[in-house]
Amino acid sequence: MGYNSKNNRRPFETASKASHHHIINDPEVKGLMERIYQPPPVENIPLTDLSVKFIPPDTNPVEAIIAVDGGYTEAILEKNFPSRTMHFLQFGALFFKQEDLEQVDKSAFIAPEDMAKLKKISRIKLALPTKNIRLKDENTLKSSVLKTIFEFFTKNTLDENKSLIDTLAWFVFRRYKGGQRNKEDKKWLLATNPLTQDGNSVMLFEQDMDRQYTFPCPETGGRIHLTDIFRLHEVIDEETGATGILGYLVNTIEHIIIIHLIRQLLNTQPDILKKILFIKDGSLGFFGQTAGLHKPMRDLINWLLNKQNILLAGLEKSGAFVDHACDIQKTLNPGTALVLTDEYIYRYILPGPGDPNTPYASTSNYGHKVIFKTSSGQMHVVSLPVKELKKTPTDKDLPNLQIILANVEALHCDMYDSALFPVALVNKLVSLSAHPSQRILQKFASKSIN
Repeated sequence: MGYNSKNNRRPFETASKASHHHIINDPEVKGLMERIYQPPPVENIPLTDLSVKFIPPDTNPVEAIIAVDGGYTEAILEKNFPSRTMHFLQFGALFFKQEDLEQVDKSAFIAPEDMAKLKKISRIKLALPTKNIRLKDENTLKSSVLKTIFEFFTKNTLDENKSLIDTLAWFVFRRYKGGQRNKEDKKWLLATNPLTQDGNSVMLFEQDMDRQYTFPCPETGGRIHLTDIFRLHEVIDEETGATGILGYLVNTIEHIIIIHLIRQLLNTQPDILKKILFIKDGSLGFFGQTAGLHKPMRDLINWLLNKQNILLAGLEKSGAFVDHACDIQKTLNPGTALVLTDEYIYRYILPGPGDPNTPYASTSNYGHKVIFKTSSGQMHVVSLPVKELKKTPTDKDLPNLQIILANVEALHCDMYDSALFPVALVNKLVSLSAHPSQRILQKFASKSIN
């Protein structure tokens, strides 16, 4: 890494234009390159065994769509101290009726009032200290980040009568089961204690949680926040900062928003729940430090599928599976879904044999992936929740497969490659651009703090 010129009095140190030959001619580097394995080209991939013909249902039970997405941007607080940063996050839940979209689709011209029907969105925001700063009432960056996240969950309700933190408790301790809960449902094993240096595990019992959603720490006498079960404290460093938690945090908040809306519908209009399609930007799973949350999510999905139904889909816009979908676009027939098995994933997409005893991503995902080519030729990577992950799933293992695929095809959007209208729209409404949003937020943050 070269030197920068902070005061513009000296030239920048530029990288060498000739050092690459040391790498190219190094025998150890050459030896390593010869050992690299990559999946075979797509021309040799047999697709017929895993293909499922898309058969739209006679009637579409979906009457409304809720799309959830989130985004964030960095703000440098001091021009002369660029490593002092915070991040601004924004999340949105977009709601619109299927009939409103159909009317807009039939219109020769789209009036502003028509688009207004499709922008019923609830936004929530979070300002998070991420590097070389802290809250005035906290001593460290780590405690500042954890407290900020806890307060975010405590204060936000999405215009409902319960907060996100209350929904988190409802979700984690399986309160939706009512009197059918067992002892395991009423406790949570936190792998590392955020209040101690040793980071020993601690068991959190629901009965010990106070009205502020905190638990007593058996080692320090302090209070452990319910949001500490995300285990984000494990990847926060006082020197390198907290930027490593952002992807995990955004994904978790998006999930909790969906769970929050599901809970409210169950309490107020349970019959409506099976008529709403929830769309999440990204795959269906919890990753990194938050991966343990996939277990209560799988329990909730099973409970909903057994009690009535749940229509939920994750739409991926980037990554290895999306790249692979683009590669096989010419060989996959229109109106066909490809149900991905472990053998297929590890042979043609990911470079590894996988675990012979457990399904792909069984420690993080609660759904299976499907590559879907619509009748018009658009490619989509769709994740669908399942009761149980399998190494060789079939279409029979994917509840509501044809219903969800029918709505994916109906919601196509020509703004971007393989885009869905609700996902593209909610992303436009909550994303924060590099210019001018980032510069405006930087000025806002600097002025507010100073």
